[in-house]
Amino acid sequence: MIKKRQLLFLRNVVFFTFTAFGGAQAHLSLLLRYFVKTNRYISEEELLELHALAQVLPGPASTQTLVGIAYKVGGLKLALITFLIWILPSAAIMTFAAISYARLDQKASFAEILKFIEPIALGIVAYGAVTLSKRVLKTQVSIFLAISAVICTLVLRNAYVFPIAILIGGMISSALEAPKEESEIRVSLFSNINRKKLIYFFAVLLVFALLGAIINRTSPFSLPIRLFENFYRNGIFIFGGGQVLVPLMFTEFVQMKQYLHASGFLSGFALQQAIPGPTFSFTSYIGTLTMRNFGYGLAGQITGGAVAVLGINLPGLILVLLIVPFWESLKKITHIKYSLAGINAVSVGFILAAFILLVMPVGLNVMAICIMTVTFLLLNYTRINPPLIVFAGALLGYLI
Repeated sequence: MIKKRQLLFLRNVVFFTFTAFGGAQAHLSLLLRYFVKTNRYISEEELLELHALAQVLPGPASTQTLVGIAYKVGGLKLALITFLIWILPSAAIMTFAAISYARLDQKASFAEILKFIEPIALGIVAYGAVTLSKRVLKTQVSIFLAISAVICTLVLRNAYVFPIAILIGGMISSALEAPKEESEIRVSLFSNINRKKLIYFFAVLLVFALLGAIINRTSPFSLPIRLFENFYRNGIFIFGGGQVLVPLMFTEFVQMKQYLHASGFLSGFALQQAIPGPTFSFTSYIGTLTMRNFGYGLAGQITGGAVAVLGINLPGLILVLLIVPFWESLKKITHIKYSLAGINAVSVGFILAAFILLVMPVGLNVMAICIMTVTFLLLNYTRINPPLIVFAGALLGYLI
């Protein structure tokens, strides 16, 4: 049975789900309001620590922070219910949007509505790149790692560039910037960590990777299995939240595998900015539209959306539920902080490369460049939220 306090907690989760616009940084202020200031489910210090943990781990930061709070309040059962309440509404909206886009894309009226949305999405990406660059690129090492990530992404155009670059960036930053005396501290802290849970986590990763590889080659339902493997693999290596999700998805699913077109991708990304909830729900749009483009019917498209959003979220969900119990020890290891600096620098490089790849098809379109620039300036110098700009762009596209 769910206790009364837990029911009140779930009510606040619903409120948070339908008011959480603006990405992870904006979500943090709402988490503070709903779960610390109003009802004192956890302390402010505990919230900030959970948020820091989510920044260290791969996966969706807001989702992991919220699930971590739920775990502290009511254990595993409440955490899983909270995850479903948080993820389902936005995933359902994005799945429906992809189905609608696939059905209406050929209609001139729908194309007219979307004509301003794509450059607005480019402006949002540019703003994210500049904002994150200012916060992350503060040392010569971080700048070098970011530039290297841009070059590798543009030259190699391979999905495995992302996880490899992230791992290398973290190792370089940790090796060059972490204090040498850290090694002794690290040994004593890891002796207190439950090794069985770590083994279970890596076992889950290996089982899913093996299952994906085997079924990928033998099953007649190969595309849904491939999609799950693709999104699960990306979920393991996405550091930096939704801002890094976009360049990863664009490079792999548009540039390399050509599962969907750039116009459809950008339209979905812009729509995702206009709705509350986790940015990672954007994957349900990609999965749905991919299945539609390969000739699957309505049931297959819905399956594609569900497979994508589950695959991208599962690694981060498993990680946070395993690590929260011994976070008190883990957070003391400063090597994690220094590794995160390199990982964030590489993530900035991914975003910059994504912007270059996304803006190339625009070419010398003066109208698109102006809209993109205005969007960037509004986000950078005013307090206008992205959803309002997206709604305004859709309205202008309809009226003009």
